[in-house]
Amino acid sequence: MCPSAAADAVRTNSAAQAADTGGGVLFIVKNYEGDVMNFDMAREMSGKSVASVVTDDDVAVETSTFSTGRRGVAGTLIVEKIVGAAAEEGRDLAALKTLGDRVNAATRSIGIALTSCTVPAVGRPTFDLAEDEMEVGVGIHGEPGRRRVKLKPAAEIAAEMVNAIATDLGKRARGEAILLVNGFGGTPLSELYLMYEEIRKRLEPTGITVARSLVGNFVTSLDMAGCSATVSLLDDEMKRFWDAPVHTAALRWGM
Repeated sequence: MCPSAAADAVRTNSAAQAADTGGGVLFIVKNYEGDVMNFDMAREMSGKSVASVVTDDDVAVETSTFSTGRRGVAGTLIVEKIVGAAAEEGRDLAALKTLGDRVNAATRSIGIALTSCTVPAVGRPTFDLAEDEMEVGVGIHGEPGRRRVKLKPAAEIAAEMVNAIATDLGKRARGEAILLVNGFGGTPLSELYLMYEEIRKRLEPTGITVARSLVGNFVTSLDMAGCSATVSLLDDEMKRFWDAPVHTAALRWGM
């Protein structure tokens, strides 16, 4: 076992011990091999009632450099918000896991990168991308996407993102949804709102109505320029938990 992986698992277990108030602990884990292994080890160490929801909302690729199956990306935020509200209401661990799995199954994302990120410890971009290129389907850590193409206008980028998400949802692509337009850390808010409008108006002909929205830099990759689109189909319960008051560093409403 890698010493750093063991240390990560120990830290995760310590956090779980601190967070448990007697009802058990739910891990919400993005589907990356290292993350899944870390949380599995922490669960084995804990000796407590622990369940996991593994998010895999990325429609870009089925298997990537760091994952078996789809990657977990910005849709994780939606799972966390809805499940967190249910936990505040007093739902038990089994119910929270069921809800988290249901939200994850209703959520799809795809990202577009205009630049790479620069990990401080490395000191150089993770990958090379020309000024007139973009990476379609990039992962939140800079993992390769579907393909690299010439830079396109916002309307064309939005159309490709909506087509990828709606095609993946198939017959489920109808009804109310949350639309999250998430920046990767290096994109101005004005550009994210521009992308939001382009994506929203292309979703409606597919049968999806944007009932709730969120725009900003939430699930980021340091200084990477670009954004992701996440669509999460809503039922009445999910909508109620999304609307529930929240007061965190990133999300604040209803307080």
